[in-house]
Amino acid sequence: MTAPGGTAPRPAALRTVLLAVIAVGLVLLGGGLAVALGIGRGEPAPGGQSVDAGFSRDMSRHHLQGVEMANLVPDRSSDPEVRQLAFDIAETQQNQVGRMQGWLALWALPPSGGETMAWMAAEGGHPGHATGADTLMPGMATDEELAELRALSGTEFDVQFLRLMIRHHQGGREMAEYAAQHAGEPAVRTLAGTIAETQTAEVTTMQRMLTARGGTPLPAP
Repeated sequence: MTAPGGTAPRPAALRTVLLAVIAVGLVLLGGGLAVALGIGRGEPAPGGQSVDAGFSRDMSRHHLQGVEMANLVPDRSSDPEVRQLAFDIAETQQNQVGRMQGWLALWALPPSGGETMAWMAAEGGHPGHATGADTLMPGMATDEELAELRALSGTEFDVQFLRLMIRHHQGGREMAEYAAQHAGEPAVRTLAGTIAETQTAEVTTMQRMLTARGGTPLPAP
């Protein structure tokens, strides 16, 4: 997702990735999961303001930033452990984005838009989470942090990548834990629970890796 020379990914490239993961998600869903989601049984699909839809939209965007950071690793790190971690994150999160975008398509809902994080506030979510179209979700890196990361290489890159990804995972885990408890669709609750468990395990691994490389974590989101 990084253009040659380390420049920021172009909007067209991001759209291409998003379209690709939507296509993968629809293939993975297939008829069986469509039925599991109530499609074809006459059951109403989740509405645009539901936890299911809000989580699918926001976690897709959250994941895509994680993929963006992970895709910086091959050109900037020679550390085998960091490279393997980044590969695993990118593969897992792209697959999960595909599933979430596939659900939105089956529910006839747009893949993006809406008020960010409103789905948590509507159910009595974390009072510290502001909402709005341009809200930065918990744990996400700022444009300035991403620009700094792109400018690094070697051990300096590895340390900052781990710091940003730990915080990113911590924020995503909180969102996933909430969706696992409050989403209406069983398939959404199951995926959210899986994301929360995976992010918890990866945070533990990354904290160990960061310490071994002389780094200290950023404040939790």
